[in-house]
Amino acid sequence: MRDRNGTVCRGVMLRFLFAYDYEQVTGAMNRTLSKAPLKTTLLFVILLFIGAFFSVRLIDGNVILQNILSSNKQMNPFLCPPENQTATCPAHNMTSMANIYDNVKSTSCPEYFRWIHEDLRPWNVTGISKEMVERASATANFRLVILDGKMYVETFSKAFQTRDLFTLWGIMQLLRRYRGWLPDLELVFHCGDGPVTRGFKEKDARAPPPLFAYCTDNETLDIVFPDWSFWGWPEVNIKPWEPLFKDLKHSNERIKWVDREPYAYWKGNFWVADTRQDLRKCNVSETHDWNARLYEQVMSIGCTIESQGGFKHSNLASQCTHRYKIYIEGRGWSVSEKYILACNSLTLFVKTRFYDFFTRGLMPLQHYWPIRDDKKCKSIKFGVDWGNNHMQQAQVIGNAASSFMQEELKMDYVYDYMFHLLNEYSKLLTYKPTKPEKAIEFCLESIGCPAKGLVKEFMVESMVKAPSESSPCTLPPPLDHTSLEGLVRKKENLTKQVEIWESQTKI
Repeated sequence: MRDRNGTVCRGVMLRFLFAYDYEQVTGAMNRTLSKAPLKTTLLFVILLFIGAFFSVRLIDGNVILQNILSSNKQMNPFLCPPENQTATCPAHNMTSMANIYDNVKSTSCPEYFRWIHEDLRPWNVTGISKEMVERASATANFRLVILDGKMYVETFSKAFQTRDLFTLWGIMQLLRRYRGWLPDLELVFHCGDGPVTRGFKEKDARAPPPLFAYCTDNETLDIVFPDWSFWGWPEVNIKPWEPLFKDLKHSNERIKWVDREPYAYWKGNFWVADTRQDLRKCNVSETHDWNARLYEQVMSIGCTIESQGGFKHSNLASQCTHRYKIYIEGRGWSVSEKYILACNSLTLFVKTRFYDFFTRGLMPLQHYWPIRDDKKCKSIKFGVDWGNNHMQQAQVIGNAASSFMQEELKMDYVYDYMFHLLNEYSKLLTYKPTKPEKAIEFCLESIGCPAKGLVKEFMVESMVKAPSESSPCTLPPPLDHTSLEGLVRKKENLTKQVEIWESQTKI
């Protein structure tokens, strides 16, 4: 800005704005006003007051913003009514965000996403009819219908603890993350430990019932879906996956692999399966040391002192203290799998029958060390001895597993897996889903407002705060028959190689 004599006022204003104390400010003002014409002086004074006004407003705004940010953890994210009133779902617009990503190139999904095609293959020819879904309802805990971005749930039977609640919470976060992207669909979900849909012959007149579950095996056809604990397991005080992995990462950095106990660690419930009771024999005793350090923890409320104390001494981040950690199944696959693999320890995988959605992306001797199921103790001792004699190689395998958890099982990819699985599933439906008569709408308010204690804390902590800034990763194509067979054969050969090494060593 210039006055009629061409004097530059901007420099004066800059001198004022960058003055550091009162004397500098007043000195700059006096020198300027004494030399300037009247109009320039008046203009300067006006600008001074305007600048002062907006500076105060800006400071006040920054203070308010900082107060909001600092108290963000205490803010209630739900629009909850008074305690004596029932929370209702507000009307909301779930307009699709897909068009804003039209020109954004998405990244490729991890390789284990290819198994989505395999899990849905039984219905490629027949599609999925309403009759098939009704047959699957016989062993399901709930029915979920998504219409225009809204969730409707019909409960058949209450699941153990809060498995069903946090599974539905996770799906709700998916809808918030990819707002308006998911098509209408209907599915039924089984929240038990193991799969229940038995295999079928492709020549059968009826295709198998499509049932979603947390795990499956080679003899069943349940459609695997991320388990509830990714959003928290309040009954045993296990945080949602994202903050818990940060704790695990910090724990890994505190204790270097070479400084950890040179034994195999496991803590859990021995009594849920015969294979775990057999593992109990491998604990250290007066007559044998199989290099295993095993500890009992019953994961049932009220059954042990540990559970009664809220599992305060079972912090998973504090259990990354051994060079080796054992993974063993229970009634089905075990939630502990991802926490064990994230520890940087060399994971000793006792031969598994079940698998969840990401396990098929793991490879023996790359992400874990295979352990025989029929000779657990000798196999564990051999694995630990091998690692202690090949420390660099053992660390590489442990680090690879931890990196897999960090890079390929981050929550971004958990949501993308859910998105692609549900999207591909919806394409197979041969009918238009409608709201079931007994279903109720689920939303943040209806689930979050009644929640108390750790349930609510974990919901708030795992809540998607805003729609994703990018589109889902690109789903890779299905494996061809030759590639699929080659992958299975490679895993079998690597496992057999370890068994050969064991047989050649006297234990």
